[in-house]
Amino acid sequence: MGTGIEYVRGDATTPLRKGPKVIAHVCNDLGGWGKGFVLAVSRRWPEPERRYRRWHRERAANDFGLGAVQMVQVDRLVWVANMVGQRGMRTGSKGVPVRYEAIDAALEKLAGEAAALGASVHMPRIGCGLAGGRWERIEPLVQARLADRGVAVTVYDHD
Repeated sequence: MGTGIEYVRGDATTPLRKGPKVIAHVCNDLGGWGKGFVLAVSRRWPEPERRYRRWHRERAANDFGLGAVQMVQVDRLVWVANMVGQRGMRTGSKGVPVRYEAIDAALEKLAGEAAALGASVHMPRIGCGLAGGRWERIEPLVQARLADRGVAVTVYDHD
């Protein structure tokens, strides 16, 4: 049975495929941006980090929080989706930072955005690096929220 998720080796910040593309990744709920995949994003485009930091700073007046998604256009046909899917940044007494229900909610919102743009979605194995999540728990969410709804998804494994 095909998963509808394509796995490739490479860098999610240089997405394959033609047409509109959304690069999706997971952020924390503390306004911190400085480790992991976000560094690759910032090397290519300064805007997602700037917008994320402003979104967090002005959170009293916006939707910033677990499960929220911020779409940032970085090129004519490329958007970066800042998805808030981890509480804090460190693994500690309360376990790992990843919040599966927040990633699920963010993917649900992302599905609507991608459909409206007619875009494919590109991502590293979200929530599995510094956030400490397990891909076996995240992959079914990506499958249900995106792939099963006809959104083409490519997951990138860095060499």
